[in-house]
Amino acid sequence: MNIRQSFMLALKSLSSSKMRSFLTMLGIIIGIAAVIILVSLMSGLTNKVVNTFEDLGANLITVNISGRGGNRSVSPADIESFMAENEDTLLYTSPSVSFSATVKVGNKNVTPSATGVGENYERIKDSEVQLGRHIAYADVAERTKNCVIGTYLVSELFDKQNPIGQTLSINGLPFTVVGVLKESGDSTEYSADNAILIPYTTAQQLSYSKINTYLFSAVDKDHIDKATTILEDFLTERFSSKDFFSVTNLTSIVDELNSLIGTMTTILVGIAAISLLVGGIGIMNIMLVSVTERIREIGIRKSLGATPWDILGQFVVEACVTSGAGGVIGILLGMVGAAFASKIIGIEVVTPPQSILIAFSVSTAIGIIFGYLPAKKASRLNPIDALRHD
Repeated sequence: MNIRQSFMLALKSLSSSKMRSFLTMLGIIIGIAAVIILVSLMSGLTNKVVNTFEDLGANLITVNISGRGGNRSVSPADIESFMAENEDTLLYTSPSVSFSATVKVGNKNVTPSATGVGENYERIKDSEVQLGRHIAYADVAERTKNCVIGTYLVSELFDKQNPIGQTLSINGLPFTVVGVLKESGDSTEYSADNAILIPYTTAQQLSYSKINTYLFSAVDKDHIDKATTILEDFLTERFSSKDFFSVTNLTSIVDELNSLIGTMTTILVGIAAISLLVGGIGIMNIMLVSVTERIREIGIRKSLGATPWDILGQFVVEACVTSGAGGVIGILLGMVGAAFASKIIGIEVVTPPQSILIAFSVSTAIGIIFGYLPAKKASRLNPIDALRHD
């Protein structure tokens, strides 16, 4: 008996008892569907994380300095000199001074994320303005009281009217609005749109703080590691220790997050795969029952010249068809379930083609593994004893 004949017999056996066949496949269907849903959602989550960090600035490198006091410090002039020596690796830099701020217009007030920045901040962070302009070199050099605000402040303080040229108060001091940042969130209080930017030189006067953070932009993604290394070398030479500063880039953060998500995916898929084990045991049980029910048929086939290999192949193929059919249904159900879940949680799902191939291969392998024992039992039956079986 060839594979085609065994396949046709398997389909006939499945169709003769549809409900039993479906219940046999159920464990495989649930397991495969769960794996496809989890892999799709985790792949979509990974893409969202990567895209989110790229929106923050694909080539961004952040330096945080604690310093050692005295003359062991780094000034903007030092950084500019360093940049001039490494133009082939680093493209832009900007000091960053975060401070607490209460912003008022009349009797309205908000407490946004307030940051003092340099003229290159918009290029480093891909921070675009939808109205007006960004912080310029003249603002930094002259310590002007100009500011750029997020769309949440436009809504809360200016009733969504054009605020360019209007005055607002930051910690009691008047500032002029020269730009409005492009909306990056949903313009709510807890989004990135609740922000205000001023020149870092003005922020230093306002908060009486030193510059402990510098933002850098590498020439391109291929130069991020090199840029990180030369920054670490420069700061180590200045402070004589790596304990007084940290250099981080988005690539390393994304790699760590991808590794974490990968670990979570493996654990969740492993848990979901338990149902595949249950499904395999179900297939083995049904195949053992099927062998018992068809002992006389097996005896007749052996008396007509069927070899043990023919009997073994017939039942293994039948088990493979059962689990394979369950795998196909599970894959389709998983893709539908992943699409439905994506609408609920707001993540665009991605179903990797290799995961579909692996899922189908695993479901077929389960049929071979768990169908072999019943098939082996059937192939070893004595034809005489089988013919006498009622």
